[in-house]
Amino acid sequence: MRSGLRQALPDLSQWKTTPRWSITVFLLAVFFTISSFGFVFDGMGMGRQRKLALALSVLIIGLFAILYATSSIILRKRSWIAFVPLLFLENICMNLLYAWLPGAPPLTRLEPAQFIRFHHRLIFDGLAVIVTIVLGYTGLVVVSITEAKRRIRLELDKVGMETELAAAREIQRLMVPEEPPQVPGYAIESIYRPAAQVGGDFFEVLPLDGSQTLVVIGDVSGKGIGAAMIVSMLIGMLRTIGRADRGRTGRNPAQILAELNTGLLESKRGGFVTCLAALLHPSGSVALANAGHLPVWLNGAEVAFAGSLPLGLVTAAAPEQTALDMRPGDRLTLITDGVIEARNAQGTLFGFDRTQALLRRNAMPLALAEAAMQHGQDDDLTVISILRTA
Repeated sequence: MRSGLRQALPDLSQWKTTPRWSITVFLLAVFFTISSFGFVFDGMGMGRQRKLALALSVLIIGLFAILYATSSIILRKRSWIAFVPLLFLENICMNLLYAWLPGAPPLTRLEPAQFIRFHHRLIFDGLAVIVTIVLGYTGLVVVSITEAKRRIRLELDKVGMETELAAAREIQRLMVPEEPPQVPGYAIESIYRPAAQVGGDFFEVLPLDGSQTLVVIGDVSGKGIGAAMIVSMLIGMLRTIGRADRGRTGRNPAQILAELNTGLLESKRGGFVTCLAALLHPSGSVALANAGHLPVWLNGAEVAFAGSLPLGLVTAAAPEQTALDMRPGDRLTLITDGVIEARNAQGTLFGFDRTQALLRRNAMPLALAEAAMQHGQDDDLTVISILRTA
C-alpha cells in the first residue's frame, strides 16, 4: 500500500497544474486504502467495538490518512514537520473515541449466539477490507494512468513548442541581414540580438534607384512562429518594393509604410507592427516616416516628429514624414524597444535616459546592445547606426 502511495505522490506534486479531479480521486483512494485498517483492527479485537465506534474509527483513520498524504505532497522532504503533530492528534482522537464508546469486555467463553455474531462480524470486516482496498487501489491506478497521459501530453506540447520556436528562429535568422550592404556616403552598422524566445524584430537595408537607400526597422507584436511569418512577409514585401523601384524614382518612406500596412491588413494575420523607414540620399538628406515605432536619435539627440499608429490596425494609416540633413560625422541611430525595455532583477528598465547617455557618448551599436543585455534582456533588441562619411 505504501508503494502505491509513493508512486502516486510525485504525480500530484504540482497542485497548481494538477486537475482537481485527479487530486480528489487520489485523496479518496488514500482514504479507502488506509481506512481498511479500521476493519482489520476490529477483526483483531474480536469484533468487540460498537458499530458506531467502528464507523467513527474508520472515518478518523481515513481522514488522517488524507492529512498525511496532503502534508507529504505539500511539504515533500519536510513532511515530518506535519507528521509528528498529526500522529499525536490522531492518537488523542482515537483514545477519546474509545473512552466515549468503550468496547465490550473480553470474552471468557463463546456462547453459540456470540459465536454466530462474531462469525458474521469477521465476515463483514473481511468484506469491508476487500472493498476498501479495491476502491483505494483502483483510484490510485486511475490517477496514475490519468497523470501519466497528462504528462505525456505536456511533454509533446513542449516538444512541439520548442520545434515551433526553432523554426521561427531559423526564419528570423534568414530574414535578418548578416551584414548591411555598402551605401555611398554612409557607413551602416547593425546589431541584432534575439532573446531566449523568438520575438518579431526585423530590419532591412535596400538600395532603391541606384543612389538612394532604404533602411527599415520594425517590431512585430507577439512571438513564435506567427511573428516570424509576419516578419518574413514584410521582408518579402520590402524586397519586392526594392526591386520594383530600381531604375526609377523611388517611393518616399511614408508611401512604403502605407503599402506595408495595406499588405498586412490584406494578409489578415492579426497583430500589429511598429515600423520606421529612413530614405538615405547621397547628398546627406534623409527622409523619415514613423508608424508607431521609437524615435530616432541624431548625434544622441532625439528627433521628434509626428508619427502614426502602428501598421496593421487601421486602413487609412498615413505616417507623417519629416526630413533632416546629415553632415559628415553625424550619426543616426535606430533601435527597437528591446533596448529601452531591458529589465534587471529589481524590475528597473534600461530606459531612455541610459540609452541617450550612451548615444551622446557616440556609443557604437555593439556597445549599446551589450549594455542593455547586461542590464537584463527581456526581448529581442536591434540597433542600427547610420554614419555620414562624406
